[in-house]
Amino acid sequence: MNIKSMTAFFGNLDGKKLEPGTGLTIITAPNESGKSTWAGFLKAMLYGINTRESDKKGSIADKNRYQPWSGAPMEGELTMQWQGRDITLRRGPKGRTPFGEFTAVYTGTAELVPALFSDTCGEFIAGVGREVYERSAFIGAGIPLSINSAPELERRIAALVSTGQEEISYSQVESQLKEWQRRRKHNNSGMIPRMMNELEEVETVRRRLARISEDISVLAQTRQTLRTASAELEDWLESYRRLDRHELNARYAQAQDALDTAKAQLSDLDSGRNRQAELPSKEELKRAQGEIAYLTALDSELRQADKALTQAQDALDTARTAGEDSRFVGQSGEEATLRGEADVSQFNALSTRITQLKKRPLICTIVVAGTFGLSMVAGQFVTLPSPYIPLAVTALAALGAVVVLMTGRSAQKRSRAEMAQLLARYNVTEVTEIPSQTQDYRSRQQLADDAALALRQVRSGIEDRRARRTNGWDDLIAFVHTFAPEVTALFGCSAALSRALGADDQHAMAHLRVEGAQRLFDELSAQGGQAFQTMEFVTQPPLPKAETAARLRATRDELSRVERELAQRQGEQSAVGDPAALAAQEECLRRDLAQRQMEYDALTMALEGLRRANVRLQERFSPELNRIAGDYFARLTGGKYESISLTRELEASAIQTGGIMPRRSLSLSRGTADQMYLAVRLAVCDLCLPAEEGVPLILDDALTAFDDERLELALSLLLELSEKRQILLFSCQKREGAFFQSNPNVTNLTL
Repeated sequence: MNIKSMTAFFGNLDGKKLEPGTGLTIITAPNESGKSTWAGFLKAMLYGINTRESDKKGSIADKNRYQPWSGAPMEGELTMQWQGRDITLRRGPKGRTPFGEFTAVYTGTAELVPALFSDTCGEFIAGVGREVYERSAFIGAGIPLSINSAPELERRIAALVSTGQEEISYSQVESQLKEWQRRRKHNNSGMIPRMMNELEEVETVRRRLARISEDISVLAQTRQTLRTASAELEDWLESYRRLDRHELNARYAQAQDALDTAKAQLSDLDSGRNRQAELPSKEELKRAQGEIAYLTALDSELRQADKALTQAQDALDTARTAGEDSRFVGQSGEEATLRGEADVSQFNALSTRITQLKKRPLICTIVVAGTFGLSMVAGQFVTLPSPYIPLAVTALAALGAVVVLMTGRSAQKRSRAEMAQLLARYNVTEVTEIPSQTQDYRSRQQLADDAALALRQVRSGIEDRRARRTNGWDDLIAFVHTFAPEVTALFGCSAALSRALGADDQHAMAHLRVEGAQRLFDELSAQGGQAFQTMEFVTQPPLPKAETAARLRATRDELSRVERELAQRQGEQSAVGDPAALAAQEECLRRDLAQRQMEYDALTMALEGLRRANVRLQERFSPELNRIAGDYFARLTGGKYESISLTRELEASAIQTGGIMPRRSLSLSRGTADQMYLAVRLAVCDLCLPAEEGVPLILDDALTAFDDERLELALSLLLELSEKRQILLFSCQKREGAFFQSNPNVTNLTL
C-alpha cells in the first residue's frame, strides 16, 4: 500500500491536494495549516467516520470537528497503489450522513474494486481494524505516544506471538465470560436473582392461593350454614303467617258478632224512642250532673276529713304526751324559757358570789398584817401607855378576820347548796344545759299547740262540708224526682241523668258502633278473613315473631355479605391462576435456577482457568514484544537504555544499560517517555502490520519533545524503516526538513 495523492473537502481543507512520496515524506507546516486535518482525513478515508459519536465535555465528535469550514459537503478522494494496481477511494455525503457514500474503483476507470466496502475498507486494505491502526501506525496530533490496551490489538499481538491465530483475545474472552456471568448473577438484574425473585413471587402467589382456597372453603361452609338458618327462619315465619290466618278468622267471626249486636241495639233504641217521657233541658241535666260530681267530691272530702280528724286527734294526743315534763308542770313553753333564764342568772350570781367569798382569807390576812405593821410603826413614833397595845390591836384585827372568814364559809356553803338545787331541778350537771332543756320543752309545747289548732281546723271544715252536702242533696233529689220519681240514692240520680242525657247520644253512638263494626268487618273481609277455621295443626315457633323477622333479615344480610366475599375470593383465585400451572412454573423455575447456578459456577471456574492460562500466555506474549521494542528504544536513545518491559496493558518500563531496576514511564522525562512509547508503537507495527503489507506510518508532531541528538537518531531510524513502508511525518518544526534537506530519498513538502 502506497499513498499517491489525497484531495479533501474536510475541515479547513477546501479542495486542497497532497501528494506524498513513496518512502519518507516530511510535511512541514505551521500550526492551523491542516497537518492534523490531513492525518484525520487519511484515517477517515480508510475507516469512515463514526456518526453515532456525539460531542462530550472536552472533545468534539469527528463528524462535527471536520465539517468543511466553507460550508461545502464533506467529501474526499484518495489514490493509492494496492496489490500492484492503482485504486481510487471516494467518500461523500449520503443524505445527512457525512462520508456515508463510498466508492472504490481502479484509477482511471469506473471498475469497482472487489471486496472494498465503506465499513470494511480500511481493515481490508491495512489488514487491521481501526483500534489496532490507531495504536500502532497512526499517531495523530494531541494523541499521546503511550498505548492503551484494546481487545483487537491484544488479540492480534498474542495470536501472532504465540499461536499464529488472530481469533484469540484474553480480554475479550474474559469480558465475554464476565458478561455471561453478570447475565446470570449481577445484583438484582442477573438471571439467577431474577429467577429467585420470580420463584419467591410464585411461592408467594401459591401461599396466597392457599389462603384464598382456605377462605373459600370457610366461606362456602358459612354460606351453607346461613342458608340452612335462613330456611329454618323462613319456616318459622310461615308458621307465624298461618297463625295470623287463624287469628284473622277468629277476629272476623268476632267482628261479625259485634256487627249483629250493634244492629240489634240500634233497632231496640229506634223502637223505644217514642215511649220516652218529657225530660228537662240538656243544660239543666248537665248542671245536675255537675252537682252529682260536686256531691261525690264532697263525700270523698268528708271521708278524707274523717281520716284527717282521727289523725289530727292522734297527733294532738301524741304531742301533748311528748310535751309533758315534770320539771315544767303547769308551765307554758314561754314561761319555762323565762324561768330557765332566771335560774341561769341566779346560778351565775351565786357562782360570782362564791368567787368573791373565796378572796376573803387573803384580804383578811392582808388586813391583819397591815394592822400589825401600822401598830409597830406608830409605836416607834408615838409614846404609848403600854407596849402591848400594838399586839392588842393586831389581836382584835385577827379576831375580826376570823369572824369574817367563818361568815364567808357559811355563805359559800349556802350558795353551793342553792346552785346544786338549781341543777337538780333541771336534772343537769352543768348550768349551760338549762337553756337547751327549756328550749326543747318550748318546742314540744309549740308542737302540741299546733296540733290543737290543726284539730280545730279539721273539725270546722267537716262541719262546713256536711252542711253543703245536705243542702245540695236536697236540691238534687227534688230535681231528679221530676222525671225519675223512683230514684232514692245518689247512684240512681247519676244513672237517671245519664239515661236522660244519653237518649240521643245512645242513638248516635249506636249508629257509630254499627258503622265501626261494619268497617272492621269489611277490612277483615278484604284481608281474607273467613267465617270458619282450618283444621291444620301449627306449632308455635320458639322465638317471637319480631325477633324471628329480625334474625331472618340479619341472616340474609350476612348471607349476602358472605356470598359477595366468596365471589370476590373466587375471582381472586381465578385471577391468581391455576394451582397446577403455578406448581409447574415453580418446578420449571427451580430447574432453570439450578441450571443457571451450575452455569454460573462453571463460568467462575472457566474465568479462573482463563486467568491461569493468561498468566502462562503472558509469559510468551511479553518477551517478543519487549525484545523488538527494546531494540528500537536503544537506537532512539543512543544505547542509554537497553530494554523495555511491558505489562499486559502495554504500560512500559525501561532499564538503562548496565542497570537492574526498571524505571516506569512516569519517572522519565517527557522526551524519553515519548521515545520509549514510539519504540513500542514501532514494535507493534512490526508485529501487527508487517512491512510487506505496506501500511503507511503516520506521525503528526510526534517528535516535538525530542532533543536534537535523539531527533537525528529517530529520523535515521524512520528513514531506515521507510525502505519497507511509506512514512508521513507531519511537523510544525523545521528541524526534520533541515535534517533531510539534501537527501534524495526523502520528500520534503511545505503546506
